[in-house]
Amino acid sequence: MLSSIIAYLESIDPILAALYASLFTWILTALGAALVFPFRGMNRTLLDGALGFTGGVMVAASFWSLLAPGIEMSPGDGFVKVIPAAIGFAAGALFIFGLDKVLPHLHINFKESEKEGLKSPWHRTTLLVLAITLHNIPEGLAVGVLFGGVAAGMPEATIGGAVALAIGIGIQNFPEGLAVSMPLRRQGVSPFKSWWYGQLSAAVEPVAAVTGALAVTFFTPILPYALAFAAGAMIFVVIEEVVPETQLESNTDIATLGFVLGFIVMMTLDVGLS
Repeated sequence: MLSSIIAYLESIDPILAALYASLFTWILTALGAALVFPFRGMNRTLLDGALGFTGGVMVAASFWSLLAPGIEMSPGDGFVKVIPAAIGFAAGALFIFGLDKVLPHLHINFKESEKEGLKSPWHRTTLLVLAITLHNIPEGLAVGVLFGGVAAGMPEATIGGAVALAIGIGIQNFPEGLAVSMPLRRQGVSPFKSWWYGQLSAAVEPVAAVTGALAVTFFTPILPYALAFAAGAMIFVVIEEVVPETQLESNTDIATLGFVLGFIVMMTLDVGLS
């Protein structure tokens, strides 16, 4: 079945393929958020393990799916060859750093007094959704950039690699959707509204994916920079947002094991499908 999906995506416009792939990651976020219908609460240990898994997937994807092919397709040798990746990586991290300082948001396990970004009167629900939205911008961008590389005819960018990235991000989006919806449900928000806000956090992914694919398609020389940009953005999110959220309680070992598992899953998908 997977080979049929890859064959189909190879037969259509890569921009459309990027849209389909990012819609898939959005759907898995919605499915994860939908667990609020049968359950009202979630074990904190399980949540921290799931967030650790998310971090592992994002770190593995950053190297295997983005940085490695970006460096490989860069011109030159030695230090010259890595310059586009270094510049793009720094730019991606600084981009999310800027959003983190400006966009009002509140991390999942943090108190309302610990909200970040510019001061705003927005409700806690909105701030939680915006926090996860920060995670999803680089994820959608990464998927789109890879499909854009396919459209540009870059041999290092393959449909199989792009599909592997979409699958990995989709898998880790499942607990992310739950991580938004379940705290809202515990606060007394209705199941439907909790689900709605949970899935809404990933609505930005199709937009980011199509934007990234279009940018690379029309400006092919930026592809190595764009791949590293997405990697830098994801690594920043992992270090700034995901890891601290898993270290607030006594579940650090579970979160670390989840990270290792997530890294292995993403690495296996990328190497196997590429």
